Amino acid sequence: MTESTAIKDICVYASSSDALDACYYDAARAFGALLGRRGGTLIIGGGCIGLMEEAARAAHAAGGRVVGVIPDRLRLPGVAYESADELIVTPDMRTRKATMEARADAFVALPGGIGTLEEVLEVLVLKQLRYHAKPVVFLNVAGFYDHLLGFFDHQIEARFAKPTMRSLYHVADTPEAVFTTLDAYTPPTIEDKWF
Repeated sequence: MTESTAIKDICVYASSSDALDACYYDAARAFGALLGRRGGTLIIGGGCIGLMEEAARAAHAAGGRVVGVIPDRLRLPGVAYESADELIVTPDMRTRKATMEARADAFVALPGGIGTLEEVLEVLVLKQLRYHAKPVVFLNVAGFYDHLLGFFDHQIEARFAKPTMRSLYHVADTPEAVFTTLDAYTPPTIEDKWF
């Protein structure tokens, strides 16, 4: 029996590295399994490597769906997750991101590199500018995002951002806490970003 929730389609931004500490793969698998048991859909960047692959395989094994969105020049053998229930091939990265954003009810950033950061920061900017009101959650495995979150605090302290910027995102230390956050999510009131 799967749980019912309003947030079903979750876009995950995550590392495509196969050289990480085990704790990151464990968290990706746990996240994917939880999503799958809830009958949800995992929307990923279409890769079959790194944390994306671990989350996708776990979601599939637990009964979930996987939608991969990959630019045509990255649809290479050993790179694209051809086992996806739906593999959308886009002409470029911008179309890929727009497709993922449009299909998602929520966004979760697992640990990742500059691509992960670029993607999650873009959805935060879009939320700040009121293009969407969907939840954005950082899965802060082993304190991975502590420095980034500290930099956000620094931006606020130096008045490059308002304290209400913190309402744009949530932080969860475990995959279970991500879903607790999503289940309790209420869109914040977004004030103008300008001082």
